[in-house]
Amino acid sequence: MAFTKKHKQMMVAQYEEWLEKSQAIFILSYTGLTNKQIERMRRALRDAGGEAHILKNTLFEIALKNKGFAIEEELVETSLAGFAFHDPAAIAKILADTVKEREMVDKLDFKVGFLGGNLISAEDIRNLAKLPPLPIMRAQILGTILAPASKLVRTINEPGSQVARVLKAYSEA
Repeated sequence: MAFTKKHKQMMVAQYEEWLEKSQAIFILSYTGLTNKQIERMRRALRDAGGEAHILKNTLFEIALKNKGFAIEEELVETSLAGFAFHDPAAIAKILADTVKEREMVDKLDFKVGFLGGNLISAEDIRNLAKLPPLPIMRAQILGTILAPASKLVRTINEPGSQVARVLKAYSEA
């Protein structure tokens, strides 16, 4: 299907808007996916605060250059992009899980991605997918920060608790 120049400019503008809003972009190659499979993946991404779109490679490369993203080689084959608007690790995990599904093997694979404007490899995306989601990471960091304070409170409280236990045992005897 041929696009008019105006339509192409609108597509580039839309790509640029998605690039501006995204914390991370993951570009995948896909072949032979059904519309149902793509919609299932899109639904999961929307629930996690992201989107997936099929790309027109040449127009997307123009949008990347306009927004200052450096890509080393041209995008070839059919491309699908996952845009992470909130939690890049969660979006990467959904895409990685989709790539691993039995029915998706040899149909979907990572090409490259961008995290914070920096180019990342397919292996980097897979490693990002192994990270826990943002709320869990925050809880782990908070637990690490609070651990010394909790230990200090227990240490200060222990002598008083021992005296109370001795007095209670003495009163019961």
